[in-house]
Amino acid sequence: MIKPLVRYIIFAAALITGCTKDDKNAHIDGAPMSVESFVPLQGGGGTSILITGVNFTGDTSQLEITINGNKLAIVGTNTKQIMAVVPKKCGSGKVIVKIGKDVVSSTADFNYVFTRTVTTLAGNGTAGYANGKGDEVQFNFKGEPWYRSQGITVDNDLNVYVADPGNHCIRKIDSTGKVTLFCGDPNTSGYADGKGIAAKFIYPYDVAVDKDGNVFSVDPINWDIRKITPDGTATTWCWAAAEPWSVAVDRSTNLPYYANCGNPGAIYKVTAQNTGEKIIGDLVWPAGFDFDKDGNLYLSGNGEHTITKFTKGTWAPTIIAGQKGVAGYQNGTGATAKFSNPWGLEVDAAGNIFVAGNGTGGGDVNSPDQSIRFIAANTWMVSTYAGSGSAGYSDAIGESAAFSAPGGVAIDKNGTVYVLDKNNNRVRKIVSE
Repeated sequence: MIKPLVRYIIFAAALITGCTKDDKNAHIDGAPMSVESFVPLQGGGGTSILITGVNFTGDTSQLEITINGNKLAIVGTNTKQIMAVVPKKCGSGKVIVKIGKDVVSSTADFNYVFTRTVTTLAGNGTAGYANGKGDEVQFNFKGEPWYRSQGITVDNDLNVYVADPGNHCIRKIDSTGKVTLFCGDPNTSGYADGKGIAAKFIYPYDVAVDKDGNVFSVDPINWDIRKITPDGTATTWCWAAAEPWSVAVDRSTNLPYYANCGNPGAIYKVTAQNTGEKIIGDLVWPAGFDFDKDGNLYLSGNGEHTITKFTKGTWAPTIIAGQKGVAGYQNGTGATAKFSNPWGLEVDAAGNIFVAGNGTGGGDVNSPDQSIRFIAANTWMVSTYAGSGSAGYSDAIGESAAFSAPGGVAIDKNGTVYVLDKNNNRVRKIVSE
């Protein structure tokens, strides 16, 4: 008996060697065409899939194969079978075969398996202050037990900005991985506007960047929102109505917003310098939040273990993932998923949501979520992007990697994900594929 894998290889070899353009291999326009099956059913970039069906063609110039809107490279074809190669970052979806004006789709989805590699961008695990590259660097994210370190953002030039509350400053990691002081005095806490080390913060908790490269920061002890220009000059932009713990920029308007993490807590819009207004109130420990390209707001409900969407304009709330009041660590769609004190949150250009899972005050290593979770746009399917339910430190792939109280998350224009790994005093990097 021939095993399925061997049969697949034999079919593939015959298809590639026997592919010729003649009448026997011609597609009949308008006649029934179908995709009966394909193997394998899942795989990553570079996977060769064998598609079996009816009324295909031996002429590759007429043929187009796509999954999730992405074209596959065609290796060989005849009227009954097609061999094609899945491109990197393709994503999951139906296998679509197009020949001229005739189009047909598979019944089953091809399940694309991403390879998400976690590495350490900067930090050696020891709390302290040191600039440089890689393990030369020291941060102090853990500090006092109440630090809610989530401050990480990235600009269009791939500079990563990190709020370092234990060192009372904001650090910059450039595109080469070099860490320098961006703004604030690591030796002295306080309040002062100014450039670079002349500025003073107490506990900068969060940062966000606008389309012009300005960084906004919040300091819950100083009760201020600062605007920091790309040269590191800090100016008080707004005095907060309540302790500001998190900050985000609406891509559709380029305006900053801040949140007060209380019970009740609220979210405020800063319409101009020294001009703010409350847009959403009566929240239970609101944490990280961000906007999609249309201006809808998404919020980590730290106190309710949920992720909520607020529709732009009306700010009407809809819980899109998690179970209100029920903590846990479980993947699934919408309300079947569980979170445990979610904290940092970021939305990518496609509307997918990334959530840093551990927002406990002391960075509890026993918290059931020590991961970065991924919520697919519109379907609200929750999966683990990297990490797991166990705290630790390990550079690895996907769920084999380990974080300890990941509190902040950011995504650059290329889709690379950055994580503020609180207990490990490191900035981690996740490259998908």
